[in-house]
Amino acid sequence: MTRYLLPPTYTRAAADVAEMTRTQLARDGVRVTRGAFISRSVPLTTASATRAALAVLPEGTVASHATAAVLLGAPLRAAWPLEFAVRPGVYRARRQRIRVHVRGLTARDEVRCLGLPVTSGPQTWLDLAARMPAQDLVVIGDALYRAGHLDAATLAERLERADGVRGVVRARECAPLLTPMAASRPESPIRYWVVTGGLPIPVPQLPVVDRRGRTVAHADLGYEEWKIALEYEGRHHAEWRQFRRDLDRYSLMAAHGWLVLRFGEDDLGRRVRVLSRVAGALESRGAR
Repeated sequence: MTRYLLPPTYTRAAADVAEMTRTQLARDGVRVTRGAFISRSVPLTTASATRAALAVLPEGTVASHATAAVLLGAPLRAAWPLEFAVRPGVYRARRQRIRVHVRGLTARDEVRCLGLPVTSGPQTWLDLAARMPAQDLVVIGDALYRAGHLDAATLAERLERADGVRGVVRARECAPLLTPMAASRPESPIRYWVVTGGLPIPVPQLPVVDRRGRTVAHADLGYEEWKIALEYEGRHHAEWRQFRRDLDRYSLMAAHGWLVLRFGEDDLGRRVRVLSRVAGALESRGAR
C-alpha cells in the first residue's frame, strides 16, 4: 500500500507520515472518529475501535460505561458511541461516535484490559447504575463477578465513597443481590425475579448429593430444604451429546427426590409465569 508499515489502528497524522493518498486511506481505513482509523485488514471490534479512538483523545482518557463493560466481558451489545472518561479539568472535544464523561477517578478506579485503560469493574458497574434498571444491573454485575473484575470487597469500597454519585442508591440496593456463582447470563434475571418476588432465596450452583453424600449434579438454582432445582436450558442443550447428559442428570436428580423446573429462552420475558411455577413447586413441597 505504501512503503511505510502502519499498525492496524492509526491516526490521520500517521497516515500522512506514511504518505498515504486519500484514495489509499479510503480503501484501507475504517473511520472511528475524526482522525482515527482501523485498517480493513483487521476486524472492527470494540477493542480495536477503542484503541484507535484513544490515539486522538487527551492523555489519561479511559474507556468507561458501556464500552468498558463490553471490554470487561459483560453481556452488552457493542454499540456507538464509544464512551470514555476524563478527569475534571480536561478539555472534552466533541467528536462523532464518541461520548466523553467527566469522572473524579482514583488509581483504584482504573485497570488495564486487553492492553487498554478501562474503568475498573466496580466503577463501571456504578456508572451503569445511573441508567440501567435493577434487573439488567444485576445481570451485568454477575457477569463482572464471573469474569473476575468485581468482588464484594472492592465493590463495597467503591460504593462507600460514592455519596452523591448518580445511581449510587440503586447500586447499593442491588449490590447484595450479586453473586460470582451465576454460571450464565440467563440465570441472573431468574434469580433476581425470585429474590425480589417474595419467595425464598435460592442457592446458585447448589450441589445435589445422593444418599451416600456424593455430589452427583449441580442445580443452576436450588432449594436444598425442599429438593427443588431451577434449571435454565439454552440452545446448546438441544445438541445430542448435551441432551443425553441432561437426560442422565435429570433422571438421577429425580431418583434422589429432586423436583426439577426447567426454563428456556421464552421464559426470560415472562416474570409472572416463572414466579408462579416456582411458587407452585415450593407449595407442593410444603414451603410456606
